[in-house]
Amino acid sequence: MDQERATELVKQWIGRAHWFARSDFKRAAPNCTRGVYLPAYLYGAVADTQYSASIGENYTETETYTTTDSNGKQVTRTRTVTKTEWRSLTGQHSCYVLDVIVTASKGTDNDSLEAIEPFDLRALRRYSPSIITGWLAELPPRDQATCFQLAHGETIAKVGSQLKNFMPGDSHRNLEHRTQLSREVIDLVLLPIWCFAVRYDENQPPVQILVNGQTGRVGGSVPTSTTKIALVVGAVLLFIAFIVLLSAMQ
Repeated sequence: MDQERATELVKQWIGRAHWFARSDFKRAAPNCTRGVYLPAYLYGAVADTQYSASIGENYTETETYTTTDSNGKQVTRTRTVTKTEWRSLTGQHSCYVLDVIVTASKGTDNDSLEAIEPFDLRALRRYSPSIITGWLAELPPRDQATCFQLAHGETIAKVGSQLKNFMPGDSHRNLEHRTQLSREVIDLVLLPIWCFAVRYDENQPPVQILVNGQTGRVGGSVPTSTTKIALVVGAVLLFIAFIVLLSAMQ
């Protein structure tokens, strides 16, 4: 993806920023600071997990209740209610966890990198200087051991999210799990990224915006307007006060 297309995508992203975004930010022009190959580590492992949870199974019952009808008389009626029966479940879940990416750059944190994922890892090529000729390529300031620990923690969290979808029944609660990782692999990769800076206020640092050089996905933080937030909060409070006053008058 060339710089012109990346700039266009950033402008569109800024223009679509949520209503609470600062107006001067939405009017600001992005400046492309660089196109860079960002260092990151690609991690994979086999995850074996022991888990326990309470599984809820829904069922319906018809119950009888007494109420007052429009004429003020006591009447007996029936209704269908949904109830939940809970049972304990323990088990083991095993899976491959692949393509976990953690940043090796101190200038770009992991949350910022995750915002523009996924990358098409099928396009990975064995490193050759000719591939990055003419482009900036950042050296990895974070060592492999540090990134290994980051990837390890992210993988455990990913397994926990998968387990929630793996649970049977209509609902679950009290999910606990213990995961052991084995056959771990970690490799250094270079990811194509466009970096932009948006200065919307002379008294504020510029906002960093990243663009995935493969997919064009844009990510970054959007500065919010305290004035807009205050207006919405004030309107909500006025509406609540109006409802309370109306109820009191009745």
